[in-house]
Amino acid sequence: MIGRISGQILEKRLDFVLIDVSGVAYEIQIPHTTYYRLEPGTDAVTLHTHMVVREDAQLLYGFYTQSERALFRALIKVNKVGPKVAIAILSSVETSAFVRCVRDKDVKTLNAIPGVGRVMAERLIVEMNSKLSEWEIESGPVVTGGGAGEKNDLLADAESALVGLGFKPQEASLALAQLSDPAENVEALIKQALKALA
Repeated sequence: MIGRISGQILEKRLDFVLIDVSGVAYEIQIPHTTYYRLEPGTDAVTLHTHMVVREDAQLLYGFYTQSERALFRALIKVNKVGPKVAIAILSSVETSAFVRCVRDKDVKTLNAIPGVGRVMAERLIVEMNSKLSEWEIESGPVVTGGGAGEKNDLLADAESALVGLGFKPQEASLALAQLSDPAENVEALIKQALKALA
């Protein structure tokens, strides 16, 4: 098992990087979240990896953080969630945002991820809930006096407004789900989401 790779980036694309390690080039599939963390002009990189061995291929998946790799490993243990779907999930939402979706039973946001239907979204919430019980959320959403109900109402209103501005429901949901520190009113939420969508 190859657990970590450090080397020079020979090629970088949205879904994979080619890394030279002492003359041997490794093609590593990555989620979009890892791609965007690789700063332009960066030559040397260290990725935490997970290797999948199949009859017809040996595939390497790389992640910028250990928490991303840990979530990937937890996801591929869920029934009918393979590496391809797990990468799609990690490409669409940050680790902390995914944990919040599971804890808040946010089927709608998970269902908006490409490749994740409603049934799979519900399965993820059920099966991942116990696995994520000890995970920390780096910056949880601000919840005022109305509690989770008020928070969900604010997010729903902000999403409706974004859709009215021409964004797809999927884009609006994902943008709002990834806010690390959501504002306490609709107007500010919309501004935050617009920055994320820009």
